[in-house]
Amino acid sequence: MEYKIEGDNLQIVRMTLNPGEEIYAEAGKMVYKTFNINMETKMVGESLGGKLLGALKRKVAGESLFTTHFTSTKGAGEVGFAGDFPGRIEAIQISADRTFLAQRDAFICAQDTVDFSIAFQKKIGAGFFGGEGFILEKFSGSGTVFIHAGGDFLTFDLKEGQGLQVDTGCIVGFDDTVDYDVQFVGGIKTAIFGGEGLFLTTLKGPGKVILQTMTLSKLRRELGTMSGRSGGEHHADRGGGLGSLVGSFLGSDD
Repeated sequence: MEYKIEGDNLQIVRMTLNPGEEIYAEAGKMVYKTFNINMETKMVGESLGGKLLGALKRKVAGESLFTTHFTSTKGAGEVGFAGDFPGRIEAIQISADRTFLAQRDAFICAQDTVDFSIAFQKKIGAGFFGGEGFILEKFSGSGTVFIHAGGDFLTFDLKEGQGLQVDTGCIVGFDDTVDYDVQFVGGIKTAIFGGEGLFLTTLKGPGKVILQTMTLSKLRRELGTMSGRSGGEHHADRGGGLGSLVGSFLGSDD
């Protein structure tokens, strides 16, 4: 399998598949494919050798029970995938020595040798206040998985003992060797007036950490603010302007 990621903040991953190669993707992520790429939708338990527990976990997590599988029927074929909102795509290499955890809805597609399951937070504080809730996406096995999140990405390779304190919700993913917890920010004044919320996520190495500069919730909030401002201007007869239109669209799945 060959691939290239193109674009800036509306990225797409373009893959070339040869006969015998297979990838699977979250339903609705495909942008295009050539005629010789075969597409088949499978239930998660079916696609992963009857692992019904994995399917049940995805259902509990609010994920689709189905993935779409792509293979080339004759010669090399091409297929492209993208996320649902402005952001970037990252290729993560999975191996027997490396399992990766990502925020919910980060998954785009992966080689069929990558196992996609759901990990539940073991720490109560992280589950309640960590921005991602109790659910994380877990990738193991071997091969390449592609994930998507908002804005631009910041990558840190933390060594043993190194750590970060991160705004909750800004975490895209991290190696399973990274310790993940949520802590109170400290003083009452900072918590109330600091503008960063009451809690920060603490990450301790060793391992790789990927952060995003824009979360979907922040994007919705800013678009909603734009809509509110435009409502009082002379463009009221146009329905609130572009901000209102896009804001209502992004909020339609709530």
